[in-house]
Amino acid sequence: MKEYFDANENLWDKKTPIHLKADFYDMPGLLAGKTSLRQPELADLPAEFVNGKSMLHLQCHFGQDSLSFARMGATVTGIDLSGKAIEAGRELNKQLDLDVTFIKSNVYDLPENLQGKFDIVFTSYGTITWLPDLVKWAKVISHFLEPGGIFYIVDTHPLLYLFDFETNKIAYHYFNSGKPYIESTDGTYADPKSGLKELEHFWCHSLHEVIQPLLQEGLQLLDFKEYDYSPYDCFPNMEKDGEQVFRYKKAGANIAHLFSIKMRKPS
Repeated sequence: MKEYFDANENLWDKKTPIHLKADFYDMPGLLAGKTSLRQPELADLPAEFVNGKSMLHLQCHFGQDSLSFARMGATVTGIDLSGKAIEAGRELNKQLDLDVTFIKSNVYDLPENLQGKFDIVFTSYGTITWLPDLVKWAKVISHFLEPGGIFYIVDTHPLLYLFDFETNKIAYHYFNSGKPYIESTDGTYADPKSGLKELEHFWCHSLHEVIQPLLQEGLQLLDFKEYDYSPYDCFPNMEKDGEQVFRYKKAGANIAHLFSIKMRKPS
């Protein structure tokens, strides 16, 4: 898998400077004190819950959510595959005078690059599609959770990932074959007109493939939700239905756009 990860690292290194300037990420808002967190995770991980807790943020990009959780009182460590993203996160951390630790690492290599346990492990929005093996992913999560600690994920629902958003037709498999989809980018979700053209390698995962490995690690399911909207306008042909509410109506049915899972590691 090294060639796939190397290609994706190169992709995200090149996405980072584009995203830092994109309206999608609203960097002026973050620097002015606005949270980057969306309603699903704010409802499930409110300030009164995260305050005083240690948090590991997997696949944090350049750390806007890591920094937002730090403002809520958490002690946060953010990790990402992209060295450019980690450099940007560290610079933002200095600008905001916060105390977030940023580490460059592939998720799978993290036990070799980080020590300690955390009260919360968090990941969100477009993360697991970049990972081929969720059994190994679940082992990393369990490894870093304190007994009694909470794992939380909110991410794009696999039903939404079935669609080619340009043609509005089902073009991808629901179940993971183990082989990546390899496609050429045309811009990015944050700036479709950026002109970025690079190969990306990604995988589709069923809900069973997400949940079962976590259960096999002994984590206890506390909450599972599905949402009929996305808080991001991140795919072509999405329609706005409210503040941070976007729906892909071209699907022809009211389908799930997100899922969230909260689990606890037994004490």
